[in-house]
Amino acid sequence: MIKQLLRYFLQGLLYVAPLAITLYIIYLMFTFVDSLLRSLLQSFLGPVIPGLGMVIMVLLLILLGYFAKTFIGKPLKSWIEAFLAKIPVLNVVYSAFADLFSSLLGTERKFNKPVMVVVNTVSNLEKLGFLTEENLEKLGELEKVAVYFPHSYNFSGELFIVPRDQVRSVDMHPGDVMKFVVSGGVAGFNGENDTD
Repeated sequence: MIKQLLRYFLQGLLYVAPLAITLYIIYLMFTFVDSLLRSLLQSFLGPVIPGLGMVIMVLLLILLGYFAKTFIGKPLKSWIEAFLAKIPVLNVVYSAFADLFSSLLGTERKFNKPVMVVVNTVSNLEKLGFLTEENLEKLGELEKVAVYFPHSYNFSGELFIVPRDQVRSVDMHPGDVMKFVVSGGVAGFNGENDTD
């Protein structure tokens, strides 16, 4: 009887935990962003409606995105990047984050070519990853490509330079492949899960 109750408890936890953690992370992000402008808004408007700081932050980012595309915004961004490039440590950090965000959110998304790579030719072991660069002439590697392998249950990964003939495309949505890899293969594809 106790084992059965424990099994039901764990099953209930499996249903609730992912949703609860996701909602909690969204709540933390919402309150953090909302709190950034709350004290400023209170000094101007008095009592502030919860969420108003978040709405204003979203509107400011939309305006900033629009400004970045104007004839004034583009040179200003180039000037800021040139200035940051002269500062030794900051230039590395800025360029790494700028490239990462551009790869994930920009027009030149890099994690959109899922591939399978043979990582052990003896056992024919393969690994899922994302082709990020096909031209490695600057590295002196004409027959190799760059493949990014995300880690399971983590928000990190590794970049491998692999022989081109050991890489094959995967005809799947990149988001499904990323979810599959990050979940350690447990998530299944298209949200399907084998666990009942």
